[in-house]
Amino acid sequence: MITQFIRSVFDPKELPTDGLPEIALIGRSNVGKSSLINALAEKKEMARTSSTPGKTQCLNYYLFDHFYLVDMPGYGFAKASKSSRFQWAGLIDRYFMSRIELRAIGILIDARHIGLENDKLVLEWLSVQEHPWFIVLTKVDKVKQQDISAHEKYLHEEFERAKVVFKTSSKDGKGTRALREFLQEQAAGTSGATSG
Repeated sequence: MITQFIRSVFDPKELPTDGLPEIALIGRSNVGKSSLINALAEKKEMARTSSTPGKTQCLNYYLFDHFYLVDMPGYGFAKASKSSRFQWAGLIDRYFMSRIELRAIGILIDARHIGLENDKLVLEWLSVQEHPWFIVLTKVDKVKQQDISAHEKYLHEEFERAKVVFKTSSKDGKGTRALREFLQEQAAGTSGATSG
């Protein structure tokens, strides 16, 4: 698989124009998006990880063979300036409203934390979107199996359309192969993620 970082987008005018399918990844700051992207790409430093939550302030585009994985700014981080937050929100809103290349949205949720308010708000928002979406539980290596099962049960009960749930660990690679195959199928239009 060919994987490489393409560009950081700060303005909708900078979005790629080659028409390749795109899959967006969203999640709380520090949920492990960069680490997961590196695990999916099987490259340690393709996506730069940071100990500073909220570091991603743009749309980061990564090429995976014939589709883009789009790393969205993390939510739930309040230290950014107000003007910056408005700028990110505008960029994200315009992206989701008008991006015809978008095939699916993946929300990353830390397996250790069930029912965080920010995650609930985004899941509720996804539930009324037309785009297909799916859930990725991260950091499952740090959680007991019974707690992971409880988290899955919660998601299915609270969000009826939460049918596609991947359990992943960037540390030991758990679940990344299945997720990578799903992303390829979704980009090609041959997989059925949840949709509105």
